[in-house]
Amino acid sequence: MPLRSMDRTHQSPSGTAVRESYRPPVVNAFTVDVEDYYMVSAFADSVRFEEWSRYESRVEKNTRRLFEMLDRHGVKGTFFILGWVAERCPGLVRDIGSAGHEVACHGYRHRLIYTMTPEQFREDVHRAKGILEECAGTAVAGYRAASYSIVKETLWALDILIEEGFRYDSSIFPIHHDRYGIPGGERFAHRIERAGGALVEIPPSTITLFGQNVPVAGGGYLRLFPLGITRAAIKSINRREGKPVVVYLHPWEIDPHQPRIRCGLKSRVRHYLNLKSTAAKVESLLREFPFGPMSSLLEGAR
Repeated sequence: MPLRSMDRTHQSPSGTAVRESYRPPVVNAFTVDVEDYYMVSAFADSVRFEEWSRYESRVEKNTRRLFEMLDRHGVKGTFFILGWVAERCPGLVRDIGSAGHEVACHGYRHRLIYTMTPEQFREDVHRAKGILEECAGTAVAGYRAASYSIVKETLWALDILIEEGFRYDSSIFPIHHDRYGIPGGERFAHRIERAGGALVEIPPSTITLFGQNVPVAGGGYLRLFPLGITRAAIKSINRREGKPVVVYLHPWEIDPHQPRIRCGLKSRVRHYLNLKSTAAKVESLLREFPFGPMSSLLEGAR
């Protein structure tokens, strides 16, 4: 929701009326990318899509743990769900929506956009959106690409999202990364105008240090940084910049007992780092900061 300043008046010790500016707390966005542990991009060379059904599924159990956690703190969030998962767990999608959370789209099979043609991307996102809307019984307004793979070379994906009826996207990470990112991109929710229309882009959160955007409060970054650093970053963005933070994670990140996948060292570090501490970090953030679904940020977008 937008941050509005409001005036309020109180009496000074001398009895004089004093007017001061009051700002309500910023409501951040809590988001979950609903995919299973073996579906991640880091394991794409080890686990082929055609083999997914052979692996033990833990996504429903872990996702239900997350929205039970949210319920304890009275928080509603946004769940970006893979179409492949929704086909096999339609009850999970219905329950997410029935609990008051927002159902959003994460594509059908977790393919990086820059590995697809525009026609393949359209087919993937159209199929996933249709499945999710049928399961949830409501329109799906938001999209997030696998591994934030809308980069400079794939900005054409925004045109397709607009044509497919999405109101907002959360796929452009304004950082340097070996797999994704548009360095120097806008850090907060903003409106993007394209030839065929417009949508709101809501980037994952960053702080600026020494002229560089540093990612915070999501996924591997949430697991990597000590809780104190994450808390300080959220407070800085909320209080100094007056902006909401986008927190994101995956159901497998609260599951330290998940089966291990054989893969290279970099992928092992990225996936398995600090899994044991993620749930406790999330609980702490939910206790301290106000959160809502991603759609609550649309009003504040320029």
